Amino acid sequence: MKHKQTITILGSLIAVLSAITSLLGIFSNDGSGPFQYESIRGRMVDIYGKGIYHHMSADVAIQGIAQDYVTLFIGVPLLLVSLVGFRKQLIHHHFLLSGTLGYFLVTFLFYTSMAMFNIMFLAYVLLMGLSFFALFLTLRSFEYSRIAEYFSSKTPTGFVGWFLIINSILIAFLWLNIIVPPLIQGTIYPPELNHYTTLIVQGFDLGLLLPISFIVGLFLIKKKPMGYLYATTYIIFLSILMTALTAKIIAMAINGVNVVPVVFIIPSINIITIISAFLMIKNIQIKKFKEYKNTTT
Repeated sequence: MKHKQTITILGSLIAVLSAITSLLGIFSNDGSGPFQYESIRGRMVDIYGKGIYHHMSADVAIQGIAQDYVTLFIGVPLLLVSLVGFRKQLIHHHFLLSGTLGYFLVTFLFYTSMAMFNIMFLAYVLLMGLSFFALFLTLRSFEYSRIAEYFSSKTPTGFVGWFLIINSILIAFLWLNIIVPPLIQGTIYPPELNHYTTLIVQGFDLGLLLPISFIVGLFLIKKKPMGYLYATTYIIFLSILMTALTAKIIAMAINGVNVVPVVFIIPSINIITIISAFLMIKNIQIKKFKEYKNTTT
């Protein structure tokens, strides 16, 4: 299998370094505590005031810590398990590894660009780079011409494909509902900006992640080889990311934030992503992959 040694080294470094950043995010507690800060736009913002996220707004810092828990207790174990399976040339672990690496790439892309500058900035940058190259090499190591053959005829290409398309459209409208009304009203800046310079999550979603979801969903519906590869990778990535988002909502609810109606919507979408990821992996014909591998070794 191509790039096995390099991917193993990159994946191991990601696991160790992300565990360190997550532990520091969870347990760092130095600082004077919450305080209010007036942003450049004249808005009073509640600042978290503790740990490495002490300069972030209180609601975003709470969400960051919740995601650190998911990264530490779900992301890192999934990465290590899939890495071991990948080294054993297990095709379903190969897909699991690519999706998990997608989670780490997006996570530390956001941490690098959104988290207020702190002592872990270079670690975030390194993790973003390691995740990008590990994902690139993992995707490159697939036998592209035979990918569709690995999936059974019962693979729910329509269900998963349409879910990726519809979900991308709904999230796009959700973000546009935040961005567009202030532009129409002339106030320009939505309240969600807090004291940040721009809407990072909305920008990356609208410009990159949602279009990718739409396109790979369409490819999967048409049963194109790239659809099987990238849609499976994307749905695994999305299932982990939505789990992190569910954890964020729970953390906000615990801290007294009103999370209705998203407390019902996001976990429901999360369940669909997990079911979709399970179904895609379940329908990989491991026997057929082994037969092909034996003929080429």
